[in-house]
Amino acid sequence: MLEVSLGGNFSHSAFVFRGFPELQKHRRLLALPFSASYLSVLLGNSLLVYVIHSVGSLHSPMYLLICTLCVVDILTVTAIIPNLLFSLLFDWDEISLAGCLTQMFFTHFLSSLESTLLLAMALDRYVSICHPLRYTEIMDSSMVVKLLLFTLVRSGSIMATLVGLAGSLQFCGTNVIQHCYCDHMALVSLACGSTDKDRVAGLAVIICFVGVDVTLIFFSYMKILSVVLRATAAGEDRWKAFHTCGTHLIVMMCFYLVGTVTFLSNNVNIHIPTDANTFMGLMYILFPATVNPIIYGVRTKEIQHGFFRIFKLRLKTTTMKVKVSPAGKGSF
Repeated sequence: MLEVSLGGNFSHSAFVFRGFPELQKHRRLLALPFSASYLSVLLGNSLLVYVIHSVGSLHSPMYLLICTLCVVDILTVTAIIPNLLFSLLFDWDEISLAGCLTQMFFTHFLSSLESTLLLAMALDRYVSICHPLRYTEIMDSSMVVKLLLFTLVRSGSIMATLVGLAGSLQFCGTNVIQHCYCDHMALVSLACGSTDKDRVAGLAVIICFVGVDVTLIFFSYMKILSVVLRATAAGEDRWKAFHTCGTHLIVMMCFYLVGTVTFLSNNVNIHIPTDANTFMGLMYILFPATVNPIIYGVRTKEIQHGFFRIFKLRLKTTTMKVKVSPAGKGSF
């Protein structure tokens, strides 16, 4: 019944991951860096979400977008890493076709959400710096809701189509996926029928999320830099502007470049060793999720002040409790 609902895949109903074939003897050692990365993603992004949620002055469109980005990063990494750790530590390499398609949808859906959120954040900064007098008029609460709805509808509809096409294929050859999670083309490459529609859909996704988003992000930051440099005379302020925009662009380009290479490696027959392709497929998800709390949290003054305000308040409350406690005991 399940096979009928998945588009008539009567061949393989389960698949096996082989993400690091050259490192099979050391697979348990690989669990250590991935566990550390996962913990850092959880801690860094959760802390940033807590600070933004707790400090009222941070309830503005930009910080709400950052908060949403942190939640998406946590969910994206969680869709992959726990399963990978079970595979590395306990040799749980098998996954059902339904589970594979589900993981594929959420992995690509959440990654595409991140791309659209980065675009929304770049546009927010563009309006804030290039049209400051109209910022509150343009970026009000209704606009934030519209941006988030656009992000969900755009990513959901495109990725549902992508996964639906993959679910309609038949898999009569090998059932070994040369990856550590259900990447779209890693699964599609195992199909025994025509995969032309899937390859075209994969290319359309790259054009939609990389071609459109990267172009708009790049021009937004270039416009921001030109406005800042015209308005800023001091060399130090100019360096800060270059440093901030440059850091954001470098991280974004790493995300898009590595993601594009891994997504296209099977689509246009780019030969990349399985270990390297698997590593890049993990890094384009793990790297932004790890460094985003640093870029948008540690290096943002408003969030720094919010964190220290919470920390000082907690410290003051704890100190008051310690001082009151002995008197309370003495009174009894």
